[in-house]
Amino acid sequence: MTAASTLPFASEPGLAGQVIAVTGADQGYGRAISAALARAGASVVLIGGNSESLAVAASSLELAGGTAIPIKADVGVPLDWLSAQNRILEIFGALHGIVHLADKRAHTNFTLLSENEWMELFNCNVKSSVAIAQIVRRRLVGTWLTLIGPHLDEAGLQVYPQRGALRGLVEHAHDEDLRVNLVLPSRASSGDEALDRPLADAVLALATPALAHLRGNVLEVPLPSVPKLRVTEVNAR
Repeated sequence: MTAASTLPFASEPGLAGQVIAVTGADQGYGRAISAALARAGASVVLIGGNSESLAVAASSLELAGGTAIPIKADVGVPLDWLSAQNRILEIFGALHGIVHLADKRAHTNFTLLSENEWMELFNCNVKSSVAIAQIVRRRLVGTWLTLIGPHLDEAGLQVYPQRGALRGLVEHAHDEDLRVNLVLPSRASSGDEALDRPLADAVLALATPALAHLRGNVLEVPLPSVPKLRVTEVNAR
C-alpha cells in the first residue's frame, strides 16, 4: 500500500451511490484512480489480469473505508468484458461509469516494432476501447466512459495513430448518444499516488454528476516530474 492510499475518505462523498469500474486497476494509474474514486464515495470495481494483485488492491481500499471488489478479466477480449459487466450488474444492479486504461506503451523503437507488438498495442488501446463503447451502447445506455490514452511523453511514430483513433472515437461518440471523454497524462505513472494525483483529479471531475453534460473532450493533464533517485538512495533500497 502506498502512503497516499491511507488518505482519509471524504466526509461528504461526491460520488456516493455511483458504481464505477476501472480497468488495469491493480497497478499504475489504474490503482491511483481507483483509490481516488473510492475516497470520493464510489463503489469501485477493480478489473485486471492478476487475481492476487487485484485482491490486494481491493483489500487496501476496503481497509481504508471504501467499497471495492476485484474481477479478473482481459478487457481486450469483448466476451471477457461482457462477462465482467454482467457480474457487476449482478452484484450492484448498476454500472454508472467506466474508466478504461488504454495506455499500453511500446518498449521497442518504432523502426524495430514487430507486427505482433503493433497489434498488441492496437488491441490493448484501441480495439478494447471501441469494444467497451459498443457494449455499453448496446446494453447500458447512460453509462459514461473515460479513457486514459497513450501518455504524451511516449516516443515513437506508432503512438500517433493510436491517439488519433481514440480522439476520433471520443469526438464522435455523441453520434451514438455516448458520453465518452479522453484524458492524456503527460507521462507514465510514477507509482506514487501523490505525484499522479492530478490525473486522478481530472477523472474525478469528469465523474461528478454536476458535469454529466461533458462529452467529447480531450484533456491533456500535466503532471509533476518524477524525482530522480540519487545513487545513495538506490543503494539503500
